[in-house]
Amino acid sequence: MFVLELTYTAPLDAVDAVLPAHVAWLDEQYERGVFLASGRKNPRDGGVIIAVAEDRAWIQETVAGDPFVVAGVCAYRVTEFAATKTAPALEEYRETLD
Repeated sequence: MFVLELTYTAPLDAVDAVLPAHVAWLDEQYERGVFLASGRKNPRDGGVIIAVAEDRAWIQETVAGDPFVVAGVCAYRVTEFAATKTAPALEEYRETLD
C-alpha cells in the first residue's frame, strides 16, 4: 500500500487550469482499482492519495502520468507501507509481516 502526497509547485490558478484533466486521471485509477481514497490537503497546498500496487516502480510510473506532473504543477512524495491492520472494508489489502 502507498501514501502518495502531492505538493503544488505552482500557483493555484495554474493548478486549477489542469484540475479537470487530473480528476479524469484520478477516475481512471479508481476504475483500475489502484486508488482507494484521495483528496485535497488543508490548507490547499496539495493532496493525498491512498493507493495499492505490486511495487514502488509501478506506482511511480503511474504518478508520472498524472496531468499535474506532466504540466509541472506538483511533485509527489511516495511512501510505501505494510497495512497490517485495516478497517473491515479494506481487509483484502491487509498484509502480514514475515
